[in-house]
Amino acid sequence: MEILRKQIMVVAILMASMSSFAQNDAVIRKAYKDSYAQEYNKLYGEAIAILNKVKDDNSYEYNLRMGWLYYMNKNYTQSQSFYQKAASLKPYSIEAKLGWVKPLSVLESWDKVLQIYEEVLKIDPQNYTANYWAGVILFNRKKYDQASKLFEKIINLYPFEYDGNHMLAWTYYYLNKHNEAKTLFTKALLYKPDDSSSLEGLSKIK
Repeated sequence: MEILRKQIMVVAILMASMSSFAQNDAVIRKAYKDSYAQEYNKLYGEAIAILNKVKDDNSYEYNLRMGWLYYMNKNYTQSQSFYQKAASLKPYSIEAKLGWVKPLSVLESWDKVLQIYEEVLKIDPQNYTANYWAGVILFNRKKYDQASKLFEKIINLYPFEYDGNHMLAWTYYYLNKHNEAKTLFTKALLYKPDDSSSLEGLSKIK
């Protein structure tokens, strides 16, 4: 009889625990739902306050969402902190890393931005966003050899894509590969026939 009582007590405790978890899940879902509604109305501070009611520092989803909301609320320092936490919780998460570079870019932390893009490329070497923007950073630093490798990867994957052709054309121009640059400027103009930058590039090549 004593064993039976203990078994009943264990079952009762488990059922109460499951009920508590179910109620907690419902509260969390409602908080997320309400935060989306506030975000839709561009009330980012209110969305943040709602989500803070179910704060969980060890939740990837919480940190990722807060990173986005603080970014939209133009609090870039807080935003990058939340994205950094999300990335640490899920080290292979590309979405967290690409989210993280948004506030860092506004803060002009370009060394860190480039580092994160390089981390993304270790996980996903074909990632368009990381290849393109890492290439742009290197181009702006006049590291044309390194930039060209990233832009070449893009146009191999997306041969008739404007941005890749346009940036690789300018990169080749500065590498004195003028024939290759001319071909790419011409291709970019097929996509954007009146593009002033590509027209300027062509005009510089004799």
